[in-house]
Amino acid sequence: MDIDLKSYFDMIPHDRLLAWVGQKISDGRILGLIKMFLEQAVMEGLSTCTPEEGTPQGAIISPLLANIYLDPLDHLMAEKGFQMVRYADDFVILCRTREEAEQALALVRKWTEEASLQLHPTKTRIATHEEGFDFREYHFRLGKRAYRFPREKSLKKVYDTIRAKTRRTDGRPLTEIIADVNRTLRGWFEYYKHSTKTVFPKIDQWVRMRLRSILRKCRKGKGRGRGRDHHRWLNAFFGAHGLFDLTTAHSELWQSSRR
Repeated sequence: MDIDLKSYFDMIPHDRLLAWVGQKISDGRILGLIKMFLEQAVMEGLSTCTPEEGTPQGAIISPLLANIYLDPLDHLMAEKGFQMVRYADDFVILCRTREEAEQALALVRKWTEEASLQLHPTKTRIATHEEGFDFREYHFRLGKRAYRFPREKSLKKVYDTIRAKTRRTDGRPLTEIIADVNRTLRGWFEYYKHSTKTVFPKIDQWVRMRLRSILRKCRKGKGRGRGRDHHRWLNAFFGAHGLFDLTTAHSELWQSSRR
């Protein structure tokens, strides 16, 4: 079950939320502060209004309040024997059969209606092993073994970011360009290092192609790095210049985890 709540942060009712927060906090001053936070006036065009439901998205306490509001659902699903994995308002329920998934959906639908929330009509779905599902920027799929990939949007984002840093007309020294690219690659790897190993070589090859294209341009060549460029600037050449290699990093991480 891939669950999506429609406009979750905008639909949380204040009275019910404050009642649940009150079950965890007895200090009236803190409760009063949270109430003031929820009722803080917001601007709509040139006028202001006081919201009667929802928590301000992006505000520092909103994720905590969102977790508190869904906490009863966590306990309910556990009591009914369902395996639910949740991060804020993003969650999936792992089921063995479609019948079990339909039972889970009916239970969640009933709870959300009572909690004045709505399931998204198109994004909430029962996903098969072959289709897979997205969760926290990963795509999960089960075949003969389990696979984890970055979402397509996540891959596009890292390609776009590196593409902007490796234009052929970039006049910076190669070491400076590589240092800039490394900042993106290292940060991306820290989050997606749990992906299936086949993800990383393709990105590494593409990054080196972009760098070879820059070097090719410096030699008055046209187009992207190809052919003899692979022999002129070997992979080891970029390693010697400090390029972060995703494939090597993943291999070292895997080996260290098996010790």
